[in-house]
Amino acid sequence: MFWAICAGLVAIIATAVLAPLRRVNSAAAEPAALFDLQVYRDQLSEVDRDLARGVLDPAEAERLRLEISRKVLDADRAAQGAGPGAAGRRGVFVVAALAAVLAGSVGMYFWLGAPTLPDQPIAARYESAAQSYRDRPSQAEAEKSFKVPDIRPDAETAALIEKLRKGVAANPGDPQGQFLLANVEQALGNYPAAARAAQEYIRLRGERGEKVGASDYSRLAGFMVGAAGDRVTPEAEDQIAEALNRDPDDPQGLYLGGLLQAQNGRPDLTFTYWKRLLEIAPADASWAATIRPVMPELAWLAGDARYVVPEPPKPQDSAPAGPTADDVAAAKDMTPEERQKFIESMVSGLENRLAEQGGTAEEWARLITSLGTLGKTDRARAIWDEARTRFASEPASLTLVDAAATSAGLQ
Repeated sequence: MFWAICAGLVAIIATAVLAPLRRVNSAAAEPAALFDLQVYRDQLSEVDRDLARGVLDPAEAERLRLEISRKVLDADRAAQGAGPGAAGRRGVFVVAALAAVLAGSVGMYFWLGAPTLPDQPIAARYESAAQSYRDRPSQAEAEKSFKVPDIRPDAETAALIEKLRKGVAANPGDPQGQFLLANVEQALGNYPAAARAAQEYIRLRGERGEKVGASDYSRLAGFMVGAAGDRVTPEAEDQIAEALNRDPDDPQGLYLGGLLQAQNGRPDLTFTYWKRLLEIAPADASWAATIRPVMPELAWLAGDARYVVPEPPKPQDSAPAGPTADDVAAAKDMTPEERQKFIESMVSGLENRLAEQGGTAEEWARLITSLGTLGKTDRARAIWDEARTRFASEPASLTLVDAAATSAGLQ
């Protein structure tokens, strides 16, 4: 089919190029001098007729014959010099140039292209993508080739990690211990162990009737993908589906959902996931900077040629950052009720800004601590859960927000 289309295009282009040339050759076959010759011959016949009728005397008729004869000779020479040879030579040159261009194009395709590659209609591509999807390795198969990196923390940190591991082993039914262990193992690059701890955390919370959020499932999926060498396995896909079922706008779930489609030859579906991801991206989202450069190509492959990548939101420097020591000092002369309202307004301003624009780990930690101080532990726990999702790939930031949660009495 490819070669048939190419041959048709070549025929159309060649016809368009040669058609004007053919008209030039046709006109050149009968130049203007030939028409002049015919006119002069008719004039000579007219002179003879006028002489026979007595309109012209013999001397005048002879003069006219000589003058017309000279014109006939000039026109005959012009007709012989302007024959089809010149136009024909131009035609040969154009045809040769066209043939050279076509031959060069075919040669370049054989050099740079893939002439032996069979046709790939869209249905066949979808079937190939579906086959790749079906042939994915399981989580257990993918983890066989995983190697734990040799990350060696300092002696004090190593002692704390070992203490945590022993504590969780002695009390495996503590979900918070499993949560912390998952973070530690992830920081050490031991994704299989992190995934097991995160899975146990979800199981224990479910058995206790406690809420398991979308971020818990997408966090587990992220650990599983890391353990599988960045491959989204069927088991990891189940966790992604659970996360997006609970929250269709879960950031990590959207990212991993798009990654799954990209790995299996469906960039059009990847675009659907990541388009929404950019729409909800906070200003400090590191993954937004990762996917933003590839969005124009994904949009083109998805058939959305008019898509424009949204500009990243810009944090407002004038937004309140939350209650600081100076704020508290400024409120020392207020009544307890006024002071409480003042602090609550500052906390609310910080919370709104982080929700809309994002912020640093220090700001999230400050918000968690402030909410705990105000006695809003449920809200503080929700903020903590969100912060864990945002900073899941940043161990230092996770340590900071977890410390704030401890300070707020959440663990």
